Amino acid sequence: MIDNMWYLEYHIHKNRPGLLGDIASLLGMLSINILTINGVEDRRRGMLLKTDDREKIHALKHILNRVDNITITALRPPTLLDRMAVRHGRYLDQCLEDKRTFRFTRDELGLLVDFMAELMKREGHQLIGVRGMPRVGKTESIVASSVCANKRWTFVSSTLLRQTVRSQLAEDEMSPDNVFIIDGIVSTLRSTERHHALVREILQMDATKVIEHPDIFIRETEYTLEDFDVIIELRNHPEEKIDYDVLDSDFAAF
Repeated sequence: MIDNMWYLEYHIHKNRPGLLGDIASLLGMLSINILTINGVEDRRRGMLLKTDDREKIHALKHILNRVDNITITALRPPTLLDRMAVRHGRYLDQCLEDKRTFRFTRDELGLLVDFMAELMKREGHQLIGVRGMPRVGKTESIVASSVCANKRWTFVSSTLLRQTVRSQLAEDEMSPDNVFIIDGIVSTLRSTERHHALVREILQMDATKVIEHPDIFIRETEYTLEDFDVIIELRNHPEEKIDYDVLDSDFAAF
């Protein structure tokens, strides 16, 4: 988080002519810079602001609370979700029961790639799980996110082009700056003990690891969902059910 950046969001009760101009003029008089501005969902507007003076933010809040046509819904240092909202003009679909879980559909791949790229830019240990049925775009989205994050990706196990099961990696591939991609089905059900040892070693690294089919992975290993920092669900359409029961009779589908 950058200390001098703030996220302002307000709900518009009456979008009268000149409302945005008045707010922009107020920010200008307070010498608060507008970095990004966008509509967010229905009748809301979000802004990324920059100022070195926290007192100016307090003054801004005090003044805006007296403006009849709007209600402030957020004025805080920006979170990743705030930056996504103002960048794309919508909120991410976050699971109410588990705040670590985010839902996307195929027509939101641009938003998904941007979100995962921001996660991958973070330093240190990160474990991301990606749920989804076959051929929905999971692996392609992970690779595209790695490119956007300017990170090198390493397939530890995959079925993208042909089945990949690595039992060792080159020295430069074991860099914590890499993104390690693991297919939870291939690694647990179609691999060797040498591969299992490599996966365990990678999961202990301070690096970004992305596991496709995390539910199968935890079913067959000692890991649990609590070990994951973020879970991403990708569907062809919002009503699609991610059903792993089919795996008991036909692993080849994946």
